[in-house]
Amino acid sequence: MGISAKAKRGWIDRPDPSEDFTANPVELFFDLAFVFAFSQLVSHLVHHPDVEGMLKVGLIFWMLWLPWTQFTWSANAVSAHSRHVQRVVLIATVASIPMAAATTTALGDGGWLFAGSVVVILAMGLVMMMIAHPVGSDEWKSTILYARPNLIAMAAFLAGAALEDETSRIVLWVAGIAIVAYGTVKAGGGDWVVRPGHFAERHGLIIIIALGEVIVAIAVPVLGALSEEEGLPADTIGSLIAAGMFAALLWWAYFDRPQRVFEHRFSQLHGPDKSRYARDVYTYLHALIVGGVIVSAAALEEITLHPSSDLDLEFRVMLLVGLVMFFGGIEAAVLRAFRVFPPERALAMAALAALLLGGSTIDGLWLIVAIDLIILVALVFEGRRVERLTN
Repeated sequence: MGISAKAKRGWIDRPDPSEDFTANPVELFFDLAFVFAFSQLVSHLVHHPDVEGMLKVGLIFWMLWLPWTQFTWSANAVSAHSRHVQRVVLIATVASIPMAAATTTALGDGGWLFAGSVVVILAMGLVMMMIAHPVGSDEWKSTILYARPNLIAMAAFLAGAALEDETSRIVLWVAGIAIVAYGTVKAGGGDWVVRPGHFAERHGLIIIIALGEVIVAIAVPVLGALSEEEGLPADTIGSLIAAGMFAALLWWAYFDRPQRVFEHRFSQLHGPDKSRYARDVYTYLHALIVGGVIVSAAALEEITLHPSSDLDLEFRVMLLVGLVMFFGGIEAAVLRAFRVFPPERALAMAALAALLLGGSTIDGLWLIVAIDLIILVALVFEGRRVERLTN
């Protein structure tokens, strides 16, 4: 939809709250740094496929998610179609590049660079939102209520970066994330400008970016084989096809129905219910969905590198965790939106758990083929059930 009415607040054009709009290309440009950051998270998981490695990646992922979701809310309120807002997003993009570069060293020597970049982007998003709303308005009050705990969280992030002890840094960063979560709950009942179309599109795009990491993961063995001029063995070709099918099925599992019905339900809500829905379904549960894709991509890279070998337990558990995060996040979002629980996906997760925890002697290639079949059957049966209910 176009922007037919605007209210001027300082140098920011604020569209009428009833207007919706598509994402601006500058928002996609902002996402590019997260492509880099996500790829580093995948690489870290491949080299540290244990519980400690996954927990550390989870912490860094949430630190990355905070500035991304902050700017999604900000651009939703003021629209990145405004030239002034575009310039702010461009500056934030510049700040996000060192953040992405320091992703794998955030708990080491890159702590200051990583946390400092995160804080700069968070602060820019908050300032943009506060300037957009008239002082004293309900939206301005909601933003202030949300901003106060965020300032404490930003201080915790910087204080953690100043500590050399890794455990102490982790404690402060986890505390900072918890404080931000508290702020979203505290301000959830306030008045916010939320536009369903833009929210749905932005979160769909970040899932596409995460799925891109699956494509990168399955390309790794191709690059290795071609660089050594070995050609592509039959098992590698088979794993590429199976992994490509895996990525396509994840796309289907989200974009065929859930994305559209989430947006449709969003558009039916009003007032605080609308902002709480955006917080729960998009800010919280989509983080779980995106994180699940990233974790799955790491396990998939290991499989495509060694398609004829048994997959180690660590990577089988990692793949299971990623799939449960992805499908569980969608299940939880459907439950939050409609108070219904799709049984096919729950059964698929149970079957995947049995396969991955018990399939210690199955080659990686055939493991992915079996996973593809389980997901495919679940989606087909789900589709038929939904069609019967809607006809």
